[in-house]
Amino acid sequence: MHVLCVVPARLGCTRLHHKPLRLLAGQPLIRRVAERVREFDLGGPLVVATDDRRVADAVRGLGVHAVLTSPAHRSGTERVAEVARRAEFAGFDVIVNVQGDEPFVPAAAVTGAVERIARGDDIGTAAAPLAPEHAADPSKVKVTLNAMGHAVSFTRSFAPSALHHVGVYAYRRDALLRWVGSKPVPEEMAESLEQVRPLALGMTIGVAVLDHEALPGIDTEDDLALAELSFGAGVPLSAHRRGDRGEA
Repeated sequence: MHVLCVVPARLGCTRLHHKPLRLLAGQPLIRRVAERVREFDLGGPLVVATDDRRVADAVRGLGVHAVLTSPAHRSGTERVAEVARRAEFAGFDVIVNVQGDEPFVPAAAVTGAVERIARGDDIGTAAAPLAPEHAADPSKVKVTLNAMGHAVSFTRSFAPSALHHVGVYAYRRDALLRWVGSKPVPEEMAESLEQVRPLALGMTIGVAVLDHEALPGIDTEDDLALAELSFGAGVPLSAHRRGDRGEA
């Protein structure tokens, strides 16, 4: 399968100033994420897509592509789609999106999302067990599945039997372009979750289910401090991931 992997990273994050350039174990966060994703060896190029040249400069020497994209994008999906439309990447049928603040993204989430595409789904993603005490937490995005492993709904509301959505995506090219070419739907606006849109459009979203809770992305100063400790210990801390947070 011809796979293009894109890591979208926006410099102007509101919750953690200049997040992609913040240091994690002595290196910019975006570089740590690119190093992690490079380990998966998906068989195609790895692209860091950003709105700022300083972020592009931070991944120099890693053997990855750095692409400057429009600052007007509202989501990582839109930024990934801009890369996918470029002439040099037009030959890729499958595009993977790994958020730029995920230095501990599980390999099984990424490869599992791609496997869902291979099985015929329009979009692939991943989910992990959700601790019961987090079932009502609006910062945890929940996904419910049908018997075929397809997403039926995504929500921030109380969902005791749901799984915790891991914000990794694999898209068929036509599904990605249809997603970003369509207007937001009311359900998406109500939940503040962009992945509700392809469901409303009738696309299938196959979900790879992990057998353990996923590790945290980095949204805040506290998250960064925990990540620093985990790198120092040589092993990621066991912490709950916050789910889909939009673009890094």
